[in-house]
Amino acid sequence: KEKLIQLVEQSYLRKDIPEFKAGDTIAVYYKVVEGNKRKSLIIEGVVIRVNGGGIAKTFTIRKVTAGVGVERIIPVNSPMIDKIEVLKLEE
Repeated sequence: KEKLIQLVEQSYLRKDIPEFKAGDTIAVYYKVVEGNKRKSLIIEGVVIRVNGGGIAKTFTIRKVTAGVGVERIIPVNSPMIDKIEVLKLEE
């Protein structure tokens, strides 16, 4: 039974996501649906946490907009992610 679950999960894991860790600055191109329109939203900020593993892996990104800090938790394997670019690695 566990092998079957792993086999199904493998088909949902994304292979096009680059490696990043907490402290790295990334840009996430995220698909958003507003009414009947689709657009791509760019979320650029610092990764403050990477959580979990496998299909349940998530990361928290923090960005500052108009002086207000906003944190967003995003599933790594989400089909709503177009792409992720690593802009700056933590030193």
